[in-house]
Amino acid sequence: MQESELVQRLGTYIAGKMPGAQDVAVTEIARITGGASRQTYRFTLAWQEAGVARRRGMILRRDPADSLIDTERRVEFEAYRAFHGTDVPVPEMLWLEEGGEALGSPFFVAEEIAGFQAGTGPLWTAPYLDSLPALGRRKWSILGQIAQADPSALGLAAVLPATHPETVWRRELDHWEGVLDANETEPLPVIRGAIRWLRANPPPPAQKVAVVHGDYRTGNFLYDTEGGIHGILDWEMCHLGDPLEDLGWSFNPVWSFGREHPGGLLPRGEALAAWEAASGLTAEPSALKWWELFACVKGQAIWVSSAKTWLDGANRDPILVYPAWALINAQDLGALKVMGHL
Repeated sequence: MQESELVQRLGTYIAGKMPGAQDVAVTEIARITGGASRQTYRFTLAWQEAGVARRRGMILRRDPADSLIDTERRVEFEAYRAFHGTDVPVPEMLWLEEGGEALGSPFFVAEEIAGFQAGTGPLWTAPYLDSLPALGRRKWSILGQIAQADPSALGLAAVLPATHPETVWRRELDHWEGVLDANETEPLPVIRGAIRWLRANPPPPAQKVAVVHGDYRTGNFLYDTEGGIHGILDWEMCHLGDPLEDLGWSFNPVWSFGREHPGGLLPRGEALAAWEAASGLTAEPSALKWWELFACVKGQAIWVSSAKTWLDGANRDPILVYPAWALINAQDLGALKVMGHL
């Protein structure tokens, strides 16, 4: 769909959702690069209401023809909506469409949280460098708050598939091994060895069934120069599970971006202390090791499926081939590191 058509159809759709508004117009639309599972656009909505001219920054998240991970747009929408207004900062959700009638594919529209930095590029340069410890403490404290939250009270237990503390590990491992089986284009002996170890050494039952963000890492939040975080993004893999899954993913060596500390931000012990204080849970070392190694399997499954999509010609967007090029070997090295072989 051409941008001009997208603008026209999006404006028509939003006008239908705002019966009290006149002269509704989508302006200043721009594609935000970097997302591989949704097409993300920033735009300004302009309209007249009760004789007053109004403007509001908004975000469109739209399903592409193919994506790096297969997810349900309702899951992401409901996760954002559940945490809005809590201590976990997220943008306000406005409208969700699960069909393709309006824009050709499912999408949702949300408020834009403007004025803050996204992505990892500037993090390790001035003026952000001095605030990295504060940013790290805030990052893992928010993750602890997500783990501490009650899925039923948030309304997410009715949206996300149920699971059991004793078997959640097997559900997750079966799923991501299945992704590897379906998409592997060359042997992956390191990750296959990791899977054998994980099955032979299952973790203890989860301390609780919690909301799992699914992709909680440096790069998926909006931050400022003082170490503040103003928006946790990319909830499309949200599910119910063991809260140590999110913690293990946040410690995945590939998310250190070549820096010394987890996430490139904070010494491991300080990150664990912040998470435990906020969650009220314990990161038992052997259980956490299991979920850290699982994170390497999950990551490799995503990178491999990205490569397969590119090689098959299903989607030639460069964002799909980049993870395969940059991370498959790095993820093998990360798994060896977690297993103590580096």
